[in-house]
Amino acid sequence: MISKVLGPRYLQLAKNWAPTLFTWGSVGAAGLVWATDWRLVLDYVPYINGKFQKEK
Repeated sequence: MISKVLGPRYLQLAKNWAPTLFTWGSVGAAGLVWATDWRLVLDYVPYINGKFQKEK
């Protein structure tokens, strides 16, 4: 479906850029986790969530 809209040239460009976009997206996500409160993100990870119980 996408190849009909974009055409073969842009489909090939998208295939070439996919690994680069994936890498920078991963770096951006890791940077976002680093820049924000790490507990906010890791509270949704099941295994790690049990390690850091809030003391009452």
